Parts: sequence; C-alpha cells; structure tokens
Amino acid sequence: MDIQFLGAAGTVTGSKHLVSEGDTRVLVDCGLFQGLKAFRRKNWDEPPVDPRQLDAVVLTHAHLDHTGYVPVLIKKGFKGKIYCTEPTRDLCGILLPDSGYLQEEDARYANRKGFSRHDPALPLYTKEEAVRSLNRFQAVPFGEEVTVGGLTFRFDPVGHILGASTVLVTGRDRSALFSGDVGRPRNPLTPLEGEFPPADVVVMEATYGNRLHSTVDPVATIGGILKETVAKGGILLIPAFAVGRSQSVLWCLHQAFEKGLVPRVPVYVNSPMATNVTDLYRKHHAYHRLTDDQCRAVCGTARFTPSVEESKQLNRMEGPAVIISASGMMTGGRILHHVRSFAPDKNNTILLTGYQAPGTRGASLLAGAEELKIHGQYVRVRAKVVQVDFLSAHGDRQELLDWVGGLECRQRTVFLVHGEPSSLDEMRRRIEESMGYRVHVPALDQRIDVP
Repeated sequence: MDIQFLGAAGTVTGSKHLVSEGDTRVLVDCGLFQGLKAFRRKNWDEPPVDPRQLDAVVLTHAHLDHTGYVPVLIKKGFKGKIYCTEPTRDLCGILLPDSGYLQEEDARYANRKGFSRHDPALPLYTKEEAVRSLNRFQAVPFGEEVTVGGLTFRFDPVGHILGASTVLVTGRDRSALFSGDVGRPRNPLTPLEGEFPPADVVVMEATYGNRLHSTVDPVATIGGILKETVAKGGILLIPAFAVGRSQSVLWCLHQAFEKGLVPRVPVYVNSPMATNVTDLYRKHHAYHRLTDDQCRAVCGTARFTPSVEESKQLNRMEGPAVIISASGMMTGGRILHHVRSFAPDKNNTILLTGYQAPGTRGASLLAGAEELKIHGQYVRVRAKVVQVDFLSAHGDRQELLDWVGGLECRQRTVFLVHGEPSSLDEMRRRIEESMGYRVHVPALDQRIDVP
C-alpha cells in the first residue's frame, strides 16, 4: 500500500490523499483549496490524478475543503462511487449545490462589475453540475466495511460535525487510519465518540497543533460581546460556517437570552444553507446531544432569511441586532454584502468564531486591516473586531495528542497533514517526545510506502 498526499500537505485545505494497492486506487477526501491565491489557483489545475483511473472516493466529512472538488473530478471523467456516512451525504446535498451556486453568483457579479481579470469570469463548477454529482454518493453506516478492489475501508465517528468520521483503509497486509478532522470531546452538538480500530500508520490533522482553545464559558463570553454591542445600539455581525458553527452560535445566543445575560434582540440567520442544515440536526439525532425539542428551541431564537430581498433589507437595518451569515472566513457569500454595509460603523462588532486561513478576509481583519477589498472595492473597517476560538469544531493541541495517544498504531508512525507549518512542526515534536513515534510531515504530491 502507498499513499500520495495531493492536498492539505503543508497547508490546511484541499484535502486529497490517494491510496493505492496493486491496481486499486481510492481517493480519501476530495476537497477544495482555500485561502491564499496561490493555493486557490490549484483548484483550476488539471486534477492531480487521472479521475478515470480512480476506483472510488471516500469522504471523512462534508466540509468543502474535504468534498468541494468532487464535481470537478466527475466533470473530468471519474465514474466510480463516493462513499461516506449518511449525514455526510445529506450535508453534501446542501453544501455542494450551494458551492456551485455561489461560484456562479460570484462569476456573474464579477462580469457585471467588470473587476475580474478573466473575460468572461467562469465558475469552477455550476450548481447543476454539483447536483448531478450527488447521484454518485453511497451512504455507509459506522463500523461497516466496504471493499473496492484490493482495498477495504470503514468509518468510525470522530465528532467535529454531523457524520464526521475517521476512515480506516486496509490493503493486503497494511492499513492506514485517516483522522479527517478530529472533533472536541466536550462539543455540545457533536461529541467525540467511540473507539478506533488499530492501524499500521495514522494520517492525522494538525490544524490546531500549536494552540490550546480557551476554557472560558462560551455563553457568557458571547453574551458579553453582544451586551457591549447592544449598549452602543450596534449590529453584531457573525461570519459563521453554515454547518456546525452557525448552530453552535445560535445555541450560545439562546442560552445567553434564557439566562438573562443580555436583553433579547432580533437575531437573523442570513443563510439558506444554515436553515437546511438545521433541519438535518433534527433528522440525525444519533450524531449530537440535543433533542428535537431543544433543536426547535434554539432555532426559535432566530429568524431565517432565505430570500435575496430579505438579505438586502438587512443591510439597511438599524441596531441593536445580530446577523449570522456565511462564510466563516468571509471568502464569499452574503456575509460580504453585510461587511460592506456594517464594517464602516464603529458602533458595530464583527465576531470571528474560529480559525481564519491565511489569505482570507478574516485573517486580514485579525491582522488589523483598516480596509478590505470586497467585490473589487475597498471597504473601510471601523467596526470592532473580536475573535473567539472556543467554538471551533477542531480539537486543540492537547485534544489531538489525547486522540492519537489513545490509538493502537502498530508501526508507531504518524503522518501529519492539515496544518500551517508552525502547527505541523509543534505537533510533530510533541508526538515524538511524548510517544516516541516516528512523525513525518509530507510535502505536497509526496508519495510514501506504508511501512
């Protein structure tokens, strides 16, 4: 068995790991590169592996940096099946068409405003192409094995988001456990569960490999930030991913209102996707801690604004109020229009609720940017910018160490992916020193034999 790291090597996004055994070739994850332009351009390159030679794609979870390249792969000739858990399949049914739609919208807007270098600007793939790709998905229950050619794989729950899993890939005489994204054991919505099967080697993420999450009370903290903004009559603008993060933010706001930590103010979720995702939380009770009644109560905290006209009306709104909108790193979507409207006002607050990849607008805000380029124009930033990290669905340094330390890794060998260089290096050092494992940080496109 050998593994080639075609994405998320030396960086956080673009997850693609090619596993080969004889004539069998399976791609574990099929994600988009995000963040810095040099990485985003890779999405437009020819696929790093001939899609016609792939036997299957296996997905650890639904986030676009793990799934968003699937429609491209199919356009380029992939004919096989895409295996994942049932919640991952359902989430991809929301995320992938939305991704295609947003790319079409951005291309149309760029053509209308004339700020693209390309004439005409084109989407990487369309909504229709994304919808067609969903016919290839096949759901697999946790713990069951699926065999494709010379490889067998199984899924086990790892928290993070609905349906997120590890993938154990087993060949003739070797096996590799892919972590996907490791969740947090105390996440109120998606707890880390289960035990993981033994493997010869582990391929694990290190997104927060050099950081510890805050231990402060998330409800009290978000309640305090909102209270300060309310006192100024401002808008609390929260860029948040539609899957997991938006629901966690709503839960915190619901709790803050229920406990009387802050006066009730209007809360708007301006994300059609977040509305649909919330329905999936009710459908898949086995994958999180909230009951259906609790889900309904949390959702009742907000008004969901699916239409474009309602979205535009929010930009003319006066505070105090809360707007939650995607995307979480402000790389696209409706949040950009809200930032254009509300960032210039010092009475408003922009609350960043997690990791901001280099090259994103969120990272620019954290670096103290006084203006952001949005839709070809520069927008002045006078609003207060605050970041919290306790809502992250990623395990932090200690949680990652606890996770890998609880595994049976027969070859005592770990390959680290999904991290910035500093995170990868610190996680490497800590695993080597505390466990005595051999730890490698593969380069992009590097190919290794499983020892």
